[in-house]
Order: sequence, then structure tokens, then C-alpha cells
Amino acid sequence: MPKKSRKNVKKLSDFSNKNVRQLWLEKCFFEIFKIICFRAKFFLTLRLRGYKIILVMIVAEFKTNVMRILEKEKIPYKAHEYPHGKEAVDGVSVARLLGQDPSCVFKTLVTKGSGRDYYVFVVPVDKELDLKKCAASVGEKSVEMIHVKDITKVTGYVRGGCSPVGMKKKYKTTYHITALDIPNIIVSAGKIGYQIDLEPGALIALTDGQCADIVKK
Repeated sequence: MPKKSRKNVKKLSDFSNKNVRQLWLEKCFFEIFKIICFRAKFFLTLRLRGYKIILVMIVAEFKTNVMRILEKEKIPYKAHEYPHGKEAVDGVSVARLLGQDPSCVFKTLVTKGSGRDYYVFVVPVDKELDLKKCAASVGEKSVEMIHVKDITKVTGYVRGGCSPVGMKKKYKTTYHITALDIPNIIVSAGKIGYQIDLEPGALIALTDGQCADIVKK
């Protein structure tokens, strides 16, 4: 083969090898680029999902177990929130913070009867429980308020966040008779700082409650 032809073949071979190397390098870069993009997309998806989970957790934090029970039972309600610290806020102050009439805001009190059974009484925040009337309403000789330290053990709630809905056990519950005369009743949502606002009849029915005159004049 003539020298000139050999040179041309060599040049073509070199050109071909260069093209192959270039194509191979381009393919490698492309694959690396795809991997980087995939990883970036993957981590971005994880981050976005993470933010979504955090957001869901934050939103869920504002929904108490009492609210979930109401939703499960398809009972309409309105949630209220008031400023608070770690300690309980008295009922009258809660009504004031919510801008509500104290006659519509009820507190949940737990007593123990002479027969050792527990009874729940729900009364307006500006009223005082009459223990003799309470005993008569549940057929006990006498009832007494349980100690603050026993509230969580008996109800599952803390002082200032006790609700007639969703206690550890379903205790006999009595509402002051004025609950029948108001368009809406506001009680604790089971956590300090949160209240639920709903139709009195729905709340009384949900807790298998009764109504009686149970406050002091």
C-alpha cells in the first residue's frame, strides 16, 4: 500500500478513535448528569415531602382528640383558641378572652360519690357547684370534688383542659339545666388553650348526659 494511503488510513483511524472517545466521554458525562439530576430531584422530593409532613404535623397539633371524636360522630362544631401558658386559666377569664358570654362557657368538674363512683358535672364558668344538689341528681348520699392530682388519672386530661368528651372512661355526666336554654355551649377541647363550640343537645347526647339544677343560688 502506498505511503500516502497508509497515512490517510492512520488519520481516519485516529479520527475514528477520537470520535469514539468523544462519544464515550459525552455518554459518561450524560449518565453522570442524569444521576446528579435524579439525586437532586430525589432529595428535592424528600425535602418537599418532609416539609409536607412537618406542615401536616403542625396542623394536626391544633386538632385535639375531642375534635376528632366530634368529626368521627359527624357533629358540627367550631374551635376556639385563647392565649395561655402552661398553667390553667380560670373559666371566667377564658370567656373574656374568647369574647363570649360566661353563661355559654361551661367548665367540667369531676367528683367522687360515697359509693366510690366518679361523676362529671358541667356548669357555667361563673357558677359554683352545689354538692348536695349534685349528689341528689345522681342518686348518691354525697359527692366530693376529686383532688387536683387525681384529675389526669381519672379523666386523662389535665387541670384546665378537662372536657366532658373523650375521658378515659364514660362517667355519668350531668349538665346544669341552663344548657337547655342557650343556642350554643362552649367547653374545653381537652387541651389548655382550646375550646369547642357546639349545639348543647348534640353534646348532651354524645356524652349520654342529663340536665339538672346543680349550682348554688
